[in-house]
Amino acid sequence: MNNVPVAARTAAFAIYCLSLALVHTQVLRALYDHSRQNETASHVILIPFITLALVYRSRNSIFASARLAWPAGLGVILVGLGLLVTARLYGPSVSPDDALAMAVGALVVLWIGGFLLAYGPEAFRAALFPLLFLGFMIPIPALLLDGVIFILRTGSTEAVGSLFTLTGTPHYREGFVFSLPTVVIEVADECSGIRSSIALVITSLLAGHTCLDTGWKKAVLVVVTLPLTLLKNGIRIVTLSLLAIHVDPEFLTGQLHHDGGIVFFLLTLAMLAPILAWLRNSDTMRASAA
Repeated sequence: MNNVPVAARTAAFAIYCLSLALVHTQVLRALYDHSRQNETASHVILIPFITLALVYRSRNSIFASARLAWPAGLGVILVGLGLLVTARLYGPSVSPDDALAMAVGALVVLWIGGFLLAYGPEAFRAALFPLLFLGFMIPIPALLLDGVIFILRTGSTEAVGSLFTLTGTPHYREGFVFSLPTVVIEVADECSGIRSSIALVITSLLAGHTCLDTGWKKAVLVVVTLPLTLLKNGIRIVTLSLLAIHVDPEFLTGQLHHDGGIVFFLLTLAMLAPILAWLRNSDTMRASAA
């Protein structure tokens, strides 16, 4: 069985994945609807395609020693089935979003188990990043999401206060509320930048995986996204506030407020780029010295 060509294994694995998708059509449809309605899940539909691209990019190393792995693969599949049963039993007792997260998580584990069974442990280790990347398909559970939003909101508020002080803007702060000369603003949950934070984490993970060779440097690239996100949120809020004070109060409710996130996200990428370049160049210089 281990002499089966990779093309035949891939065809069998594709049939397995398609069968899972057909059986779980309702879950996938709910995930698609969730991605359109919830800004913290707008990325989930892209994740499988990114995973496929990553696997294709490294296909020579991943499939160099493919072989069946019945015990390990079936073990992971059984775990996925157990999670699926748990989702069916306890899904009705939790929120719809959390129930969806449980079901999608079970589906992801089933896909990973099928890959391990079809291609073996060596291929699994070589494809570990793309396979784990599928975890971004899982909607974030409400309790975890609330905690992350609170951290981002608190950090963004500190950044806003520091930037107001740095720009010499008179202000009085009470909790998340800032009283300015002509306006009063609140750093609400919507100002936490959770959507751009998720996008930035995904971007930094992909950039680290494709551009860096050292594990700790990949970790550094991801870790610095948090302070950069907080700084970006602070710059966005302070910019809108100063424009409202000195130009037009409508800036706090206008198009730049609602649709200007992409501008500030690009600003964050511009701040992240030199960090990535420095980390990458240090790898290159070390390799050249060796």
